[in-house]
Parts: sequence; structure tokens; C-alpha cells
Amino acid sequence: MNTQQPATNSFIHHMSRRGFCRVGSQVALGIAASPSLLAQEAASNISRIKMNICLTPGSIGVSANQREAIDLAARHGFDAVEPFGGQLASLSMDQIAEVVGDLKQKKLVWGAAGLPVEFRQDDTKFREGMKTLPKIAASLRTAGVNRVGTWLSPSHASLTYLCNFKQHAERLREVARVLADHGQRLGLEYVGTQTLRNNRKYPFIHTMAEMKELIAEIGTGNVGFVLDSWHWWTAGDTVDDLLTLKNADVVSVDLNDAPMGVPKDQQIDGKRGLPLATGVIEVGGFLNALRQISYDGPVRAEPFNKPLNDLDNDAACAVTIAAMRKAFAQVR
Repeated sequence: MNTQQPATNSFIHHMSRRGFCRVGSQVALGIAASPSLLAQEAASNISRIKMNICLTPGSIGVSANQREAIDLAARHGFDAVEPFGGQLASLSMDQIAEVVGDLKQKKLVWGAAGLPVEFRQDDTKFREGMKTLPKIAASLRTAGVNRVGTWLSPSHASLTYLCNFKQHAERLREVARVLADHGQRLGLEYVGTQTLRNNRKYPFIHTMAEMKELIAEIGTGNVGFVLDSWHWWTAGDTVDDLLTLKNADVVSVDLNDAPMGVPKDQQIDGKRGLPLATGVIEVGGFLNALRQISYDGPVRAEPFNKPLNDLDNDAACAVTIAAMRKAFAQVR
């Protein structure tokens, strides 16, 4: 299997953190000849199309608590930041108000929180998560968070497609009802990566069309998509598929790129790149389709890229925001 990394990712790998920061993250990655011009164009586009660039620390190897994540997002020019449901649930009402005040003072908004319920395993694990969900959902509501997201495994070791579909519909319906009680929407991400689908006996949902069927079966009215450009591409979905959606159907969006020289059916989920690192995934078409359906929510980088993860927090954020601005400059 060819696991060649993009030239830009290789460049990061061979530089020390200090050297990388010294030459400037945007220049080192070839992201922008003029970062200020890209920032202006991206800001203009974001203002026009209402999407926002969201910092999701864990996806880029950044370790931070909620207040630190807010500071990093503001310092590097993000528009939104991931809310950490578990951390917010551990705070008092006054402490949550302080966090929200800091968020607003820095002119940031919330992105989507992760779902704190493990619904893919046995029933005991699922019930444990459901016991804690109401408290976390209530804390998210207090903080003003109205988007929650999670992902579906594209295969199962023992459940056939139909049995797995029924179990997902039943469990996620319970989850969605709790979130609905707290004014929140639930986003579901299908996983298109074929190498993941092939690693267990029974394939499961891995396309937009199949996810539409599950959302319809759940039937609570507050469930939509977490759209990921990687999974959209690996699933063989198209711009036309995206255009069948409405803004209300999309809860959150992930953006990334794929290594060059690797056939689509051999791509490895954990070896991705920042958007436009290689141009393998047609990010411009993906984002322009979202603009056409008037999507107005968070867009996060999710590269799962070791060279990026090896950078310190500020360098990783700087590289990520530069890549995201370059991607948003593709929106017309």
C-alpha cells in the first residue's frame, strides 16, 4: 500500500517546532503567499455565506481545556470553538456564565459538541451514557450550545445491516429526544472509508443516501448530518448529492484532504491532510455546494495528521487557520 504523505506534510515532519515557527507556518506549508490577503478574502466570504471556521482542538493535536481553547481560537482568528460538554457540566452556573462571557468578549461562537454517549457497543455501555446525557445537555443549553455531533461505524462484527440499523434507530432516537428537550440538534457522520468498512464482517451505513434513511427512521425532527469532505469523497458521493440537502439538514462540517498516489479504496482513515494540502479532494466544489444550500454553521479541520499533531498548540492552530482560509477563498 502506498502511504506517501503530501509534500507539505513531509516538510513539517522534517522541521523542528522552533524552526517551523521561525520561518512562519503559512510559508512553511505553502499555504499562502499573502496570509493577510487570504484572511481578508476568507473573512469576506464567511461574512457573505455565514459559515464559520471552528477550532476543534483534538482534531489537530491541540491539548487544551475550554478556556484555553477559547483563547487559542481568538488569538489565531477562528470564528468558533468546540464546546466541551463534560467540562461545562462540571462548572457552576456562574462559572458557565464566565466562560460564555469570555467567548462573547472574544467575538466567538460555539461549534458542535461531541456526543457523550457510546451507542455503538453493548447496551450496558449505552445506558451508562444515557444516565449522564441529561446533565451534560442541560449544561450545554445553559452555555448556549445547540449543536451536538457524533459518527457511525461503517461495519459490525456480528450485527447484520438490518439489525444494526434497527439498533441505531432505537438508540439514537432516545439520544435525540433528550437533546431536543434542551434545544439541541444531533448531527450524524457517515464513514465512507472502505478500508474501515472491510475490517469487520457486516458493512453498515457509509453513504449519504443510507444516512438519510436512518435519519428518517429516527424521526425526531432534530437529527441531521455531520458532513465530512473525506467521507463524502471516499463514499463516492457528489456535489449533486450535497445539493439535495437544506441548511437545516446539516449540523456540522469537517474539512480535510487526502494523500496523493493512494487509490481511493486503499486510503487509511488516520492519514489525511489539511484542506488543499494536495488537492485530491475537491474542497472548492464541496464548500460551494454548502454555500448554495445556505449552510450557516461550523466548519472544522479534521486532518488526523501526525506531522501537524507533533507541532505545539500555537503552531498547529496557525497552520490550520491558514489552510482553512485558503479553502474558504475557493468559495464564490
